[in-house]
Amino acid sequence: MSTETQDGDDLEDRVSNFLRRNFPQIQMHGGSAAIQDLDRESGEVTIALGGACSGCGISPMTIQAIKSRMVKEIPEIEKVNAHTGMDGGDDMGGGMEPSFPGETVDDGEADEGPEAPF
Repeated sequence: MSTETQDGDDLEDRVSNFLRRNFPQIQMHGGSAAIQDLDRESGEVTIALGGACSGCGISPMTIQAIKSRMVKEIPEIEKVNAHTGMDGGDDMGGGMEPSFPGETVDDGEADEGPEAPF
């Protein structure tokens, strides 16, 4: 990761703060957003969404919102790459496959699905 600090203005901190401030629902819903790569010279940042974001049906909309808002709010950022690891073509491990109630998982036990919150 190539990052630089200029006069106490740390681009990596501003990107992290942007994600926390604009997308609190990522963590509230069990997901995570991490800077995977940041290149100050080219203005390109790569964000990896993990946890519950892998396999989430609205993660493509979250990714699109991150891409469009970040370049507007942080002038040094010219290009945003973001992914959940579900596309299999990157080093995120391919994400997790969703399972359904009654389906057998790798450990041989039946998956009873999520428990009711009450």
